[in-house]
Amino acid sequence: MTDKAFPSWPDIASDLIHVAAGRAPADTVIRQGKWVNVHTREVLDGHDIAIKSGRIAYVGPDASYCTGPDTEVIEAKGRYMIPGLCDAHMHIESGMLTPAEFARAVIPHGTTSMFTDPHEIANVLGLEGVRLMHDEALLQPVNIFTQMPSCAPSAPGLETTGFEITAEDVAEAMQWPGIIGLGEMMNFPGVANADPKMLAEIAATQRAGKTVGGHYASPDLGPDFAAYVAGGPADDHEGTCEADAIARMRQGMRAMVRLGSAWYDVEAQITAITEKGLDPRNFILCTDDCHSGTLVNDGHMNRVVRHAIACGCDPLIALQMATINTAAHFGLERDIGSITPGRRADVILTSDLTELPIELVMARGQIVAESGSITVDCPHLDWPESARGTVHLGHELSAADFELKAPEGANAVTANVIGMVENQAPTKALKAELPVRDGLVEGAGETCQIALVERHRGTGGVTNAFVSGFGYQGKMAMASTVAHDSHHMIVVGTDRDQMALAANRLAEVGGGVTIFRDGEELALVELPIAGLMSDSPATEVAAKAQKLGEAMEACGCSLNNAYMQHSLLALVVIPELRISDLGLVDVRTFEMIPVIEPLT
Repeated sequence: MTDKAFPSWPDIASDLIHVAAGRAPADTVIRQGKWVNVHTREVLDGHDIAIKSGRIAYVGPDASYCTGPDTEVIEAKGRYMIPGLCDAHMHIESGMLTPAEFARAVIPHGTTSMFTDPHEIANVLGLEGVRLMHDEALLQPVNIFTQMPSCAPSAPGLETTGFEITAEDVAEAMQWPGIIGLGEMMNFPGVANADPKMLAEIAATQRAGKTVGGHYASPDLGPDFAAYVAGGPADDHEGTCEADAIARMRQGMRAMVRLGSAWYDVEAQITAITEKGLDPRNFILCTDDCHSGTLVNDGHMNRVVRHAIACGCDPLIALQMATINTAAHFGLERDIGSITPGRRADVILTSDLTELPIELVMARGQIVAESGSITVDCPHLDWPESARGTVHLGHELSAADFELKAPEGANAVTANVIGMVENQAPTKALKAELPVRDGLVEGAGETCQIALVERHRGTGGVTNAFVSGFGYQGKMAMASTVAHDSHHMIVVGTDRDQMALAANRLAEVGGGVTIFRDGEELALVELPIAGLMSDSPATEVAAKAQKLGEAMEACGCSLNNAYMQHSLLALVVIPELRISDLGLVDVRTFEMIPVIEPLT
């Protein structure tokens, strides 16, 4: 699968020259708008854009000299002409959508370039899953660049994935036409300790002249951070405070700062620019994870830019952070990220630089959305059956599979508990005194059960532990086959019978998310492709996700976008506590710890 249908700059340089010189007519002219120049941080009134073969030939005060009788003229009517928005780091699978449906959802919001890391599907289907995502991405009318996943498993020895990504896989993928670099290097202890496999993946990427994505999810900015930077990752999106952004930029990394559905990290870090006055060139905006409800109801990168402006950022600087800064980081400054000659004609018309209403979207010289509605087709890949039958539990589960036995003779125990933190990816390592009834440890108060159910190889394995912070009440359970990053099945509940019902239901439908209360299914989002995605339209998936959120709230959970945090409870590379198929993981030390503290 290739992107050859769209011409490169050198392919059509002579055509662009002839249009710019007035010797040939443009295909399209956008007339009399305010040119937002992200190279110089200027707004220039009364300018035109002339486009030929999907690329910009001329930008200036009067394109009438290269306008012919067949040239399409679009009247900007004094509106701002800004570059198409770029998402520097994101996972399409987190939208519960295939690349085609994700593109369909975000194009009306002005996103024309995405840098996507499909490491979710890599954990389920391996290199073949990455290839399927890559191939569908190249079919789209906007720019979807794929980063080859680096870490499956994300923490070797602490989890078991459906497939493992090898250094040989990375080297092979670097030759694919749509691969832009290496996905987030989550195994930061491996890099800091010069693990040969991690360094081989980084080396294969650097030798291909491509960008190494980072993921340093530790608050320690001492020698381990220095060692990680020395290993080669070029950016990082795991910062949560101003000091994190400053440290990364000072070391020559790009600080990628995210506003996803549940990750609100912009406000705490953008002060490095707005208050400390650091050069904003190395500050980049991204989403990381956005579910379909956010995409349909709130927006995508336009939402992030608006939020950065609301946090005190100058609108032109915020736009740079979502356009030219991103393009430059990936070595694409001469192809995307600005409205200048030779670049892809990715242009947005908007009447307000602060609120950023997306009134018209052009990608590669073609109008792709207008007034919030998409105007082009987003082609689908024919996904094979092997990508759809991925939930294998080994046997039908019962309440007994979710029992956690207490030490002999104990009436109460001290348990290590995963503590939720609203609107952030990290968790807290908590301890709780829990009661014992009939020899089994029970949840109490804010603390309920969590289980990780193996679903790749049908082993029948279930790991049980405890989690706090969801606020669930009554007899309920929620299960999901979206369980970053190994993507087994996470089940959280207050009642073991409901947990079994929820888990078995997902095996029946081939994956997704469900919630049960008192034996009744309150909501279901089917995700039949790898147990991660639906190829239904985003509006349909978002409607089901909305019912899921309402069901969680009905069961007592009032956290913002709690589903996203539910899905990260097995992400064993973000502190402090996580669950895996091998047990409870203390990510501060990358060691397994007991769920129940030994009796003294």
